[in-house]
Amino acid sequence: MRPLISAFKQDARYQDSKWVSFGGSYSGSLSAWIRLKYPHLVDAAVASSAPVQAQINFVNYLAVVRDSLGSECDAAIQAATNQIEALLQHRVGWKVLSKKFNLCDQLDGTNENDVANFVQTLAGNFEGVVQYNKDNRAFEGALGTNITIDTICSIMTDNSTSPIVRYASVNQLLLQTNSQKCTDYTYKNYIDSMTNVSWASGAAEGGRQWTYQTCVEFGFFQSSDLKDQPFGYRFPVSFFEQQCKDIFGENYNVALLEAGVNATNTNYGGFGIKVTKIVFPNGSIDPWHALGILDYGENDDDAFAIFINGTAHCADQYPDSENDPPQLRAARDQIFQFLSKVTSPDCAEQDLNL
Repeated sequence: MRPLISAFKQDARYQDSKWVSFGGSYSGSLSAWIRLKYPHLVDAAVASSAPVQAQINFVNYLAVVRDSLGSECDAAIQAATNQIEALLQHRVGWKVLSKKFNLCDQLDGTNENDVANFVQTLAGNFEGVVQYNKDNRAFEGALGTNITIDTICSIMTDNSTSPIVRYASVNQLLLQTNSQKCTDYTYKNYIDSMTNVSWASGAAEGGRQWTYQTCVEFGFFQSSDLKDQPFGYRFPVSFFEQQCKDIFGENYNVALLEAGVNATNTNYGGFGIKVTKIVFPNGSIDPWHALGILDYGENDDDAFAIFINGTAHCADQYPDSENDPPQLRAARDQIFQFLSKVTSPDCAEQDLNL
């Protein structure tokens, strides 16, 4: 991007143009970082839902998911988790779980990695719904945008059936929504897909690339190590650290990752990032806000944060909808007003002294 901007800046037709970078999620981090590193090229930035602090064990991801679901829904999930734990203790239970959750392969409760992947998959059903709750992705053909926190928690709090049956119903709903015949949970299948380097593979769409970055730069492992959450403790941070080795090789160990995370935070500043002319929007329901900038001090001329109550991941980046809450509309107005101010001709570039 830097050479492209430099080329335009050198063109007489664009010498007076103002460049603003926009991004959401990881690209939101990049939006902030390009403004940090090249303030003479990029005049302002919008960094939506941007995780700026690299962290190996991202335990607060599940904390936000828990809080977003609410106490009644959490209690039902915890009850289902307890029932799953009881069934994992014997072979008959493995068969029951295989049937209830429509597993593609019969569960072997002695295979710790398979069990971890199974439990994480069930937690992931809720994580995905929370992260993208009520966003406007439907305009680009995204599936399941009608499945919200209200949808899955209405299932989980329906006391006419047992908690584990409700938990399985949520899983089946998402399988059907994504046109999947069964729950593919085995660790081997996951590792095989992620080690397939063919451009025709599903992992080549971005999963393998992003996993590589998490293994060498960011961590961001959404582990079950937080004590007060309802999804059990079967997928600790060590489970994700092992995946790095199994996918990319033995050299991709914890020491390499620790060095990479330290380098990322040192290079870009982490929570202590020092920048001007950036706005950091985050949603209260978005689990990634736990690694974002939620408050940037009192000087709005430098940079500022917008914490949008009741919205999820990158909500401000999507097209307007008649269903948007007023606080989201207000946040979009704030972003527009901020950019109008900081990119105005009489707004001189500040010396960052970086």
